[in-house]
Amino acid sequence: MQTTQSKPEFVIGQARPDQIAHLTGLEQLNAMLAGALPAPSMAETLNFVISRVAEGEAEFRGTPTGAFLNPMGIVHGGWIMTLLDSALGCAVHTTIAPGESYVSLDTDVKFVKAITPASGEIIVTAKVQTRGRQIATSEGRAVDSSGRVLALGTSSCLIRPAAS
Repeated sequence: MQTTQSKPEFVIGQARPDQIAHLTGLEQLNAMLAGALPAPSMAETLNFVISRVAEGEAEFRGTPTGAFLNPMGIVHGGWIMTLLDSALGCAVHTTIAPGESYVSLDTDVKFVKAITPASGEIIVTAKVQTRGRQIATSEGRAVDSSGRVLALGTSSCLIRPAAS
């Protein structure tokens, strides 16, 4: 896996189709990690980044803040679901060829422990479990800095031609 030593600084935006049409999914994500392609704006909004990728694998890191609390005073489940969905999808993204794209068909998340801003940095890792011509599945987990499992997730993605 490619590893970053500190939180990478990303340019936020949207890659143009001509910037990525000739790249594999893994090349696209490595270019994002290197700052050559922009990261999606939602990562900035939700305070998380992609931190490592390899063929069939992706890792994200995020830090929950008080901005993500639900009425019970814990981090809203949608925040960790978004991190899991991002890692699960990007694990599949690493397997696409130039000219391919994907879209999530479903994502399932199981909450294991409550997350609060005191949980600190959350690490979400995902791996592709199956990759067919049209369907890929992945599974992942979210852990705190002590390695305690906070949430588990799975996803199915439809592989399709990239929009031009």
